[in-house]
Amino acid sequence: MASVAVYNMEGKEVGTIELNDAVFGVEINEHLVHMAVVQQLANNRQGTQKAKTRGEVSGGGKKPWRQKETGHARQGSTRAPQWTHGGVVFAPVPRDYSFKINKKEKRAALKSALTSKVQSSKLIVLDELKLEEIKTKKFVAVMNNLKVEKGLVVLADNDKNVVMSARNLPTIDTTLVNSLNVYDVMKAGTVVVTKDAVAKIEEVYA
Repeated sequence: MASVAVYNMEGKEVGTIELNDAVFGVEINEHLVHMAVVQQLANNRQGTQKAKTRGEVSGGGKKPWRQKETGHARQGSTRAPQWTHGGVVFAPVPRDYSFKINKKEKRAALKSALTSKVQSSKLIVLDELKLEEIKTKKFVAVMNNLKVEKGLVVLADNDKNVVMSARNLPTIDTTLVNSLNVYDVMKAGTVVVTKDAVAKIEEVYA
């Protein structure tokens, strides 16, 4: 088991914690991590782009000139693709970009992502994260004490004071254990996890 230092909100080391190798010490599968990230980004796409084909643009019902003896190429409509204001060839239509991956693959990808953070010393364990009031300044002070500029804070339970205090920070995100995903973990420079959250992650994913 990997042994990681535990810090308090002042950034001082107050102990160590043994991380379960079944979650934080697995063999990293880069393919699964990539697939999980692509899946999340694809599922977030709206797929609302739309252009009109020649059958959907208005006008063009009348043949612009007779078929023969005009010197022009024959034309059946002024809304064919080669005309100005004509329709689009193979026009894009709204579509669903989402796809599924297996639950086992998702779990393996998340474990790989967490393991990569441990191996690169980008996972910080906090003994607790409690704020008496909603105060962004105090939350920023905690992050500065931990020397975290861009990160993801993982909480065991929803703490309104912490979540609301971090909401206005563009480089810091917060999430709960049951909402933890590969994309957020990989996007974050540093993952900050409370001891309670570590226990919950190991309980769910081990």
